[in-house]
Amino acid sequence: MNHHTLTKNEKKVLSGICAHPHVTDSELSSILQVKLSTLTSIKRRLTAEGYYRPLIFPLPNRLGCELLAVIYMQFNPVIPLNQRMETTKRTIEVFDEIFFSVGEEEKGFSISLSQNYTNIGRINEIRTETFGKLGLLEKEYPHEIIFPFETSHIHRFFDFSPFLSHLYNLPEEPTLLKTPELFRNTHTTEFSPKEKKVYSALVEHPTATTQQIGDQVGLSRHTVARMKKNFFEEGLLQTLILPNLKSLGIEILTITHIRFNLNNAPNTQQLSILNTPSTIFFASRKFEAVLLSAYPTFQDYKEDEMNKIKYLKEHNLFSQPPFISTYTFDRMQVIKDFDFSPLVRKVLSNNPSVFERRKIHNTI
Repeated sequence: MNHHTLTKNEKKVLSGICAHPHVTDSELSSILQVKLSTLTSIKRRLTAEGYYRPLIFPLPNRLGCELLAVIYMQFNPVIPLNQRMETTKRTIEVFDEIFFSVGEEEKGFSISLSQNYTNIGRINEIRTETFGKLGLLEKEYPHEIIFPFETSHIHRFFDFSPFLSHLYNLPEEPTLLKTPELFRNTHTTEFSPKEKKVYSALVEHPTATTQQIGDQVGLSRHTVARMKKNFFEEGLLQTLILPNLKSLGIEILTITHIRFNLNNAPNTQQLSILNTPSTIFFASRKFEAVLLSAYPTFQDYKEDEMNKIKYLKEHNLFSQPPFISTYTFDRMQVIKDFDFSPLVRKVLSNNPSVFERRKIHNTI
């Protein structure tokens, strides 16, 4: 099965899974108007063929994290990509805060979550020093964009349902995952030692059964199930569905950095116009924004990006032309692929006195 032979129902189910990651198969069958037996069969095939994978996302703002950071850089490609990747894996990507990192021969970017700016600043200093010694940064330093949760908006956080609905010409499902609401609650939570074990295991093994998690952490299946239920109800965990874009025939990934006009910052409506179906990640603060977008073809990319630039220019919204960097799925290397476990282990191992004295429901 490949992206050219996906049936109508397979496209509908894949899009529906992304739009409704928390519902049961029976509920999804009803929502999509697809027979339950057909839906479960399609899910098995899509999973076996690697068309998507589920993640359990730890809400960073509820764990004491204060910000999200995007760092991108252009390289003098004097060192081959494989050699550069080996160097970054040893010196930079080992940092727990980085959860997604991508590279091509002459460029790369990463996205991080952090408890404070000190940790991000340390990573960037080591990054700059490392690449500087290799002679890769002759023209410019890495660009660092910081989005503190309390003063920023995360408009879309890897919610692929609008993208797939648009790709397959399907009616867009009203998603249950309201991204802007996820990062606005900055109240942090204290965990008991057993809760820390279960929480960490769930993030690290998102497809494991409660019995398997229980065996790993030394608790009963029922205890794990109750904890898991409470974590989701308390808004401490969310399910993310990541489709395999390369398997779906997607060719282009872009990162766009916009610096807005200091005398004419965009309002909410103007920002929403930039949030097109091709956008899979979108974060902004008052005077700048970063978007990640995916496109089936180069022509799709050019049309979408030119429309955005035209809108920004017509409304006098940018102080300088946006920075846009394109990556092709055939050439780019994913260095770190949505790995949240190291950050969770680091945060939960810290002194619990940094957390507010607010217990989640006692599950034992």
